[in-house]
Amino acid sequence: MADTRGLAGLLTSADKRVFRFAAARHWPAAEPVLPRLSRAADHGLLWAGAAAAVAVLGRGARSRRAAARGMASLALASVTVNTVIKHAARRERPRLDVVPVIRRLSRQPVTTSFPSGHAASAAAFATGVALESKGWGAVVAPVAASVAFSRVYTGVHYPSDVLAGAALGVGAALAVRGIVPTRSQLPSPGRPFAEAPRLPGGEGLVVVANRASGSAELASVVSDALPRAEVVTCAPEDVPAELERAARRGAALGVLGGDGTVNRAAQAAVRHRVPLAVFPGGTLNHFAYDLGVESVHDTCRALAEGEAVRVDLGRFTPGPDGQAHGYFLNTFSLGVYPDLVRVRERWAPRLGGWPAGVLAALETLRRGRQLDAEFDGVRRTLWLLFAGNNIYQRMGPTPGHRHDLADGLLDVRIVHGGRLPGARLLAAALAGPLSRSPVHAAERMRRVRIGGLAPGTQLAYDGEVTAAPPELVLDKAVEALTVYRPQVLSASAF
Repeated sequence: MADTRGLAGLLTSADKRVFRFAAARHWPAAEPVLPRLSRAADHGLLWAGAAAAVAVLGRGARSRRAAARGMASLALASVTVNTVIKHAARRERPRLDVVPVIRRLSRQPVTTSFPSGHAASAAAFATGVALESKGWGAVVAPVAASVAFSRVYTGVHYPSDVLAGAALGVGAALAVRGIVPTRSQLPSPGRPFAEAPRLPGGEGLVVVANRASGSAELASVVSDALPRAEVVTCAPEDVPAELERAARRGAALGVLGGDGTVNRAAQAAVRHRVPLAVFPGGTLNHFAYDLGVESVHDTCRALAEGEAVRVDLGRFTPGPDGQAHGYFLNTFSLGVYPDLVRVRERWAPRLGGWPAGVLAALETLRRGRQLDAEFDGVRRTLWLLFAGNNIYQRMGPTPGHRHDLADGLLDVRIVHGGRLPGARLLAAALAGPLSRSPVHAAERMRRVRIGGLAPGTQLAYDGEVTAAPPELVLDKAVEALTVYRPQVLSASAF
């Protein structure tokens, strides 16, 4: 016991000596910066701003995930430190008589000293960001370290408080990763592997870029990365014809645009039996991200090595505009969602995508138009039928990502009719996949037959809306599409 007390005393003495050394030392470059930085980190405001900057400046799914993971890690660290550990430890703050007045904070903390909540939040945010994006982690880490040191520099914490807080912050980020795995931890959706021609520099590749998807700038990036490829940028109305011509004359078909454009490209690639190269260029890029392709350079690497996989296509029969089949890479739906898409597309040019989506949802639910349909001869009233191409894993209250793009299955979810559509849709979302309740049913299926649809019923597939036939069948074209994807995904910085 005496040895234990002696060791604790030595550690406490060393802690105070380091604190006095930091307080007595002159740090000319730090005086105008660290006190302000310490105040900026109060209540997590600095990190909220950093998360917004990462999400906006990153312009990609990885950056958005990094920002979200950083804030989730910060929230867990803050709750753990401020509501549990501080009340248990109750260590007094350092005395300020050795700290120059110019360094002291104008408003001194009133909570106990151990551990440092600022250091915990800084370390949690930086670690969470780095777990998703090493590049953004490297940008954030120096700021986080400066915030942690500022707590000793301004005299509000001992060094051990900061070290303990930082360790707790790192632990919080790792705990969040245990609950919600990072993309690198998830099983690869790229199976089974397929043969595809090697096209170094893009030789033999024809890329069609949809100008309306905001892909004009990325088209130049593709041209620079693949100097031997032919890149055709066109208006939305010209996309189907250009895709057909490109698929006929190219060794592979490339597409740069949103999910609707990628859907058309996939159909052209299947018809002409050429592999597809997808360059993420839309707003959401669901298919590309679920495939594991998050940047132009991911696709370029796969083209250079001839690395590809086979994936399923969802299919509905009959297809739109009198076609034998219609295909969907992501989702098919009947009910309120086609109405929502139609209203959103009408308002989006004036309001922007997200505000238009919110207002469209409110308008669609306010109208409350239910759908009558027959399933295996049984008449049902419903608000929504959702069919996913492959099984969607739940990420929170909504369908998340797919871990297997060649499982041969449809993820079918139905929200039954009744009063209060908004409440029913929310209850269905919270219930999750593969569940049954009075408002919601979810099953894994290979084939769905739907009949008795009234004239004027709309269906939506991959964000496109068209008139639904009176009867249709949903099934799968298993492993019908070959698409380029690197066998080892890039660990690119951003």
